[in-house]
Amino acid sequence: MPQNRFYDRRDAGRQLAARLRSLHDWPETTVLALPRGGVPVAYEVARALRAPLDVFLVRKLGLPGYEEVAMGAIASGGVRVLNEDLVRRAGVTPSALAAAEEREQAELARRERTYREGRAATPVAGQTALLIDDGVATGATLRAGLQALRALSPTRVAVAVPVAPPEVCRALRGEADEVVCLLTPPDFMAVGQFYVDFHQTTDEEVRDLLTRAASPKSEA
Repeated sequence: MPQNRFYDRRDAGRQLAARLRSLHDWPETTVLALPRGGVPVAYEVARALRAPLDVFLVRKLGLPGYEEVAMGAIASGGVRVLNEDLVRRAGVTPSALAAAEEREQAELARRERTYREGRAATPVAGQTALLIDDGVATGATLRAGLQALRALSPTRVAVAVPVAPPEVCRALRGEADEVVCLLTPPDFMAVGQFYVDFHQTTDEEVRDLLTRAASPKSEA
């Protein structure tokens, strides 16, 4: 495997967990994964920290015609974060923005039903909320997650990711109490370039890992 790369998301999670444990202890911490790709990473971190695992639902708002480009994001609790400069430069109309929000809000609600399978959300009030994804490109999704998390009254909000552009990692440090980025490569183009296996995480994988994490006997 080439240097500075992860085999897959669970390998990235194990490496991230090792870094987190080397920094300090993590008492009273709840690990929150951004689905879908963040769940396998967060599963390994939660196991290592002996912390509860849950999903935190955030959806990217794709730029019309270039949906892979984030013009913003929404999160549970009615939070919306927009890249106002990009929206203005791209000439996105209010109706196009509203349509993107409506579409992603429906998907956010679907994932809530699918992933939790009737389980209540893990409370984070009075806890350290550790927000995890498999990597960061623009940071819009994480920014929405951070704003939504603040409304839930955790004592601290931390972010941990395997890889992010250096400028995004620096920007996140202005919004979270602690940010851990294992890799901050100057040649960053996409999260997947730093993984050998970057297959799409399925809903079934997410449900399976959340179920395992909820079982006190889970070791796999």
